[in-house]
Amino acid sequence: MQVERVKYVIWAADMDRAVRFYTTLFGGVVGRSNPAITEVEVVGSVIGIHSGGEGKRTWTGLSFQVPDVVAGAAEVVAAGGQLTHEPKEENGEPPHLAMCMDPEGNEFMLTRRRGS
Repeated sequence: MQVERVKYVIWAADMDRAVRFYTTLFGGVVGRSNPAITEVEVVGSVIGIHSGGEGKRTWTGLSFQVPDVVAGAAEVVAAGGQLTHEPKEENGEPPHLAMCMDPEGNEFMLTRRRGS
C-alpha cells in the first residue's frame, strides 16, 4: 500500500471556532478546506477538523509537547479551551502533563519532555 499522507480527524459543531482555536493557540496553518473539513497543520502534523460534530466531550489521543506545561495550560484557557486535569508537580519535578479540552469538546494532552 502506498500511503500519500496521514492526518488525524476531530469533530466540530462550530468549524470556524475550532479552526481559530488550533491556528491561534498552536500556530497552525490552514491547508485544504471545504465545507466538510478543514486541515490545520501544526509542526508538520495535520489535524483534519470535520464539520457536523455534536460538541460532545470526546477523547482524541492528540498530544502536544510544549516547553512549559503550566504556561501552555494557561494559554489553552485564554484561547477558550478548558483544563480537565490541572498540571501538577510530581516527585518534586515541574509538571509534565495537563489534560485539556478544546471549545468543541475534543480532549487532548499537553506534555513536557522529561529526562534527556
